[in-house]
Amino acid sequence: MPTNMSLFSVNAILIVSTDDRSRILTRYYSAPHAPPSSSSHPGANPYPSVKEQKAFEKGLLEKTNKQTSDVILYDGRVVVFKMEGDVMLYVVGGGDENEIMLFGVVLALRDALAILLKNSTDKRTLVENYDLVSLAIDEIIDDGIILETDPVVVASRVSKPPAQDITSVKNIDLSEQGLLNAWEFGKLKLAERMRQL
Repeated sequence: MPTNMSLFSVNAILIVSTDDRSRILTRYYSAPHAPPSSSSHPGANPYPSVKEQKAFEKGLLEKTNKQTSDVILYDGRVVVFKMEGDVMLYVVGGGDENEIMLFGVVLALRDALAILLKNSTDKRTLVENYDLVSLAIDEIIDDGIILETDPVVVASRVSKPPAQDITSVKNIDLSEQGLLNAWEFGKLKLAERMRQL
């Protein structure tokens, strides 16, 4: 049993295009409470520069492009991945991390994106809805700590308000006469309250 237990379990989450091998969204995490004595602790970010990150992503994409499994060990890290349309979704954890837990994260991300983007998880849709994708990742993982793996809960926290709530705003009269009526109504109600005191 490890003596250095932590909730930190995800080193990186990546969304990479398989067509042109470009990064769509990448997040690398370092453990928030690193031991001060060592710079090579399990939660340390092994890819601190963008150049190293891109080299890691390129090698990872080459290795997983023709794979039939969903879990590999790459560069001493457990990597779980799913291909959706023309993009690859990766979750990278430490070498001793639980693969099933990481696989739950990649499935939660895939299913939450399917709900949010109406089963259209491709590069173009992800770029157009970058805000929703980024918020979904933030709801699933915070600083390398897994917060939520239920895609319905993630999608409900991220999604835009339903259209039926917006229709009630359309019934408000914002013309000059409508505003004067609202002012008179407010004055009348305030005067009634003042008389009651």
